Amino acid sequence: MAFAADPDILNTLEHGELTIKGKFLWGSNYTFLVEVEHEGQVVKGVYKPTRGERPLWDFPPASLAHREVAAYLLSEALGWKLVPETVYRRRGPVGPGSVQRYIEHDPEYHYFTFSLEDRQRLRPVAVFDMIANNADRKGGHIMIDSNKDVWLIDHGICFHIEDKLRTVIWDFAGEPIPENILDDLHTLQQALSPNTAFWEAISEHLGRGEIKALAARVRALLQSCSFPNPEEDHRPYPWPPL
Repeated sequence: MAFAADPDILNTLEHGELTIKGKFLWGSNYTFLVEVEHEGQVVKGVYKPTRGERPLWDFPPASLAHREVAAYLLSEALGWKLVPETVYRRRGPVGPGSVQRYIEHDPEYHYFTFSLEDRQRLRPVAVFDMIANNADRKGGHIMIDSNKDVWLIDHGICFHIEDKLRTVIWDFAGEPIPENILDDLHTLQQALSPNTAFWEAISEHLGRGEIKALAARVRALLQSCSFPNPEEDHRPYPWPPL
């Protein structure tokens, strides 16, 4: 099931013909810039084939592309639209993998160069990473497009059962979580019940234990109602940070 606001873009990403236009040099996994064409519409995308995933000791093999899709579904279920439209393609030029709409942005404008005003917009981002258990929220993974919309990318190592949170965003530690965000978390909590549309959709990409852990993280935030502080016995920042 899809939750995208733009069904035409999602339909193109799901069914269009993928043509590789280039390869991104950053990152440890193979990542390609692609054009996706379907019924006259062309969408620029980011294709991450499973075959190009570097094995990780603490994440199941061939699961990173599925986690990219799960992050998109989570963003849509919250109604926050932070993650660009992302689908899982079983066939592609280099085999199965995720395809995400490419966001045009200024790569020099990121978390570490954001204005104070833009940094203050990141409370939903911080909460998103906490419940997704993002193990690698670098400063360059947060971008703002020409419409001033905030977008998040690179979610291949999220949703682990164990606490893996590593993020550059600790700006709001100790603050109360805004009521509107808590309201959305309550809605998400209901959507995480078995056999709901969201539960069925995310179950195609995460294991049941991972979904239970996601629900537990949501429950914990609703109980605390505040942004946590970094844990002293846990490495809270990614490396490198950008």
